Amino acid sequence: MDRILLNGLTFFGRHGCHPAERELGQKFLVDIELECDLTAAGQSDALADTIDYVAIYDAAREVMEGEPAQLLESLAQRIADFALLDERVLSVWVRIRKPHVALPGPLESLGVEITRERQDLEPDDRE
Repeated sequence: MDRILLNGLTFFGRHGCHPAERELGQKFLVDIELECDLTAAGQSDALADTIDYVAIYDAAREVMEGEPAQLLESLAQRIADFALLDERVLSVWVRIRKPHVALPGPLESLGVEITRERQDLEPDDRE
């Protein structure tokens, strides 16, 4: 299956469980993979035949720079939910990392990864 990749998206947000995280805010790194069939786009060279990755980027930015959440899991789910609104997206993988975490030892980043597939949707949400 084909994939559209959005890697290294960087946003500033005010997410976290601790008051300081919400007050000061911090940088978040986001990677998104969309699994879809890109055959039509490859043959036609027409934007209408592919997934609008600008819309995916804009949704990720709105989630990450918007309303604060306590958990990265919640943010990743919001991004995945938006991506699956396009019926051509068969699955979506979202990774969110916080490179600046207050832990007692060295750490490159802390994060979550989720994968959601079209069949994960409730029966009423399908087509």
